[in-house]
Amino acid sequence: MTFQEQILQGIPTELPAKKAYPEGINRAPKRKDILSKEDKQLAVRNALRYFPEAWHAILAPEFAEELKEYGRIYMYRFKPDYDLYARPISEYPAQCSQAAAIQLMIQNNLDPAVAQHPEELITYGGNGAVFQNWAQYLLTMKYLATMTEEQTLHMYSGHPMGLFPSSKAAPRVVVTNGMMIPNYSQPDDWEKFNALGVTQYGQMTAGSFMYIGPQGIVHGTTITVMNAFRKILKKEESSSGKIFLTAGLGGMSGAQPKAGNIAGCITVCAEVNPKAATKRHQQGWVDELIDSMEALITRVKKAQEANEVVSIAYIGNIVEVWERFDEENIFIHVGSDQTSLHIPWTGGYYPVDVSYEESNRLIREEPEVFKEKVQESLRRHATAINKHTAKGTYFFDYGNAFLLEASRAGADVMAENQIDFRYPSYVQDILGPMCFDYGFGPFRWVCTSGKPEDLDATDQIAMEVLQQIMEVSPEEIQLQMQDNITWIKNAKQNKMVVGSQARILYADAEGRAKIAEAFNNAIAEGKIGPVVLGRDHHDVSGTDSPYRETSNIYDGSKFTADMAIQNVIGDSFRGATWVSIHNGGGVGWGEVINGGFGMLLDGTKEAEARLKSMLFYDVNNGIARRSWARNKEARFAIEREMQRTPSLKVTLPHLVAEDVLTDLFEV
Repeated sequence: MTFQEQILQGIPTELPAKKAYPEGINRAPKRKDILSKEDKQLAVRNALRYFPEAWHAILAPEFAEELKEYGRIYMYRFKPDYDLYARPISEYPAQCSQAAAIQLMIQNNLDPAVAQHPEELITYGGNGAVFQNWAQYLLTMKYLATMTEEQTLHMYSGHPMGLFPSSKAAPRVVVTNGMMIPNYSQPDDWEKFNALGVTQYGQMTAGSFMYIGPQGIVHGTTITVMNAFRKILKKEESSSGKIFLTAGLGGMSGAQPKAGNIAGCITVCAEVNPKAATKRHQQGWVDELIDSMEALITRVKKAQEANEVVSIAYIGNIVEVWERFDEENIFIHVGSDQTSLHIPWTGGYYPVDVSYEESNRLIREEPEVFKEKVQESLRRHATAINKHTAKGTYFFDYGNAFLLEASRAGADVMAENQIDFRYPSYVQDILGPMCFDYGFGPFRWVCTSGKPEDLDATDQIAMEVLQQIMEVSPEEIQLQMQDNITWIKNAKQNKMVVGSQARILYADAEGRAKIAEAFNNAIAEGKIGPVVLGRDHHDVSGTDSPYRETSNIYDGSKFTADMAIQNVIGDSFRGATWVSIHNGGGVGWGEVINGGFGMLLDGTKEAEARLKSMLFYDVNNGIARRSWARNKEARFAIEREMQRTPSLKVTLPHLVAEDVLTDLFEV
């Protein structure tokens, strides 16, 4: 069968042969054994409903064995035989180009060069799934191949519920992931209901088909690290020869060394999984690979003396690096952590003084012991960081739940008031006031032709648009404009394309709409092929996350999720090709609600109208909320936008003088 015929087939008509699990790949950790006997029977019953009754006696013991071996039923037998990667849009069977674009984006998320655990359909973050199992993938691709412009595919946590009549103006796909009743949104609830096959963790851009490899976070990390150094260095000082110490080289965290190189510092990134570290080194995301502490000490001192710009992956535990650098008096200028602490008990964070292999055994066989070891390690980790910050190190939480889990472990990370953390979130200190409040966030696009020359053309278009906007931009956003012009000018030489021909930069509503319109015009003129627009959920409006995206909201509303829900609804009727809303994301299940979108530009006037309407709302919804929270930068941005767009009318807050409140209540 051809590739197109296999897509159109969906679930095979004949039972395929059982597949052997491939050797030497990066496998997802075994999940917690949390189901009762009755629950396990239900999990198998749920899995079998995808297949004809004649196959059940064969598949039931096989799925039971998968559940026992992996903690989930992935249905390996049904993984397609063709290679998974983003093909040119013209190669997908489809009744409409929007559906073909979504097929392309799904396959990009599952490309082994992009995905963290491709056999388990997990894109990044240890649990960020595109689908729960291979049957869901097969059905979804068939639905997309046969859908018309007057149908919408509704997807419940990876499960394609079906094609429903809609309209040409409606989204082609609506995705929800992990949307639990609030009282059933604890970490063990995910373990249970995911094992039952009824929910999944979509992370942010995994379950919304918008992950573009580590590049997606390289830019945000670059902006963060550059501004972190700006906070602590004198104007005339350079970041070369100065240390950025962090941890994590899987999935999104693999972007850190590349970002450090672009920011012009020495990056030391510890990673306990040798396969993950080696993969990033082979892909060119990190310059050097070191597995000896003594060699690391020698190399870092040499780099400091020579004022080098270099990235080093250390195969080992980050806690040992913090402790040893303290003993050696190696000064760390900027420090953070990007391990997957949103899943601390299932391989997101590995304890110090326990080998990688032994840790994986403990996860499977002694989970309570593993949890104790992790919390002990977090306490040590925080103690070591505190020693460095006492010497002047600038440490920030990178939104991975490090401070949250450290506090739960009893580590010394709380402020004097015992309410706040002693270290800021990077959004509180950097991205919130410097980017999000002004409307700047991660705008991204994918050239569906698969041609590098199309990506080059879009880079040039984006740079020219930003330069034109910067000429008349107010002083408040000049730094942002220049950082992004510099970024896009150098994007190609940094070799960040993994999988699809994709790019990302930070832009505000004006920048996003003008860049998108210029793309659409170029498509109409035949200069480039169709382009998919999207963004990271880690943005101005899409995500309500009190310990990350909305951590600089101080009016008490940071624990609400109205903004994210309003955003996905508002985008859906303003022209998005697909929309998604998730429970979970980078800081953990039950800790955040985040939403995203995708939009196909095909060169038509309809696409031009959609992009202007949707991109405007997608950004300004968040600026309005941030302004209402009394964030002065957002107040500036929304007032400026109302002057630019007279039809926008936003409720503005009246500021209250402190002396009005001082004596209202007795202590």
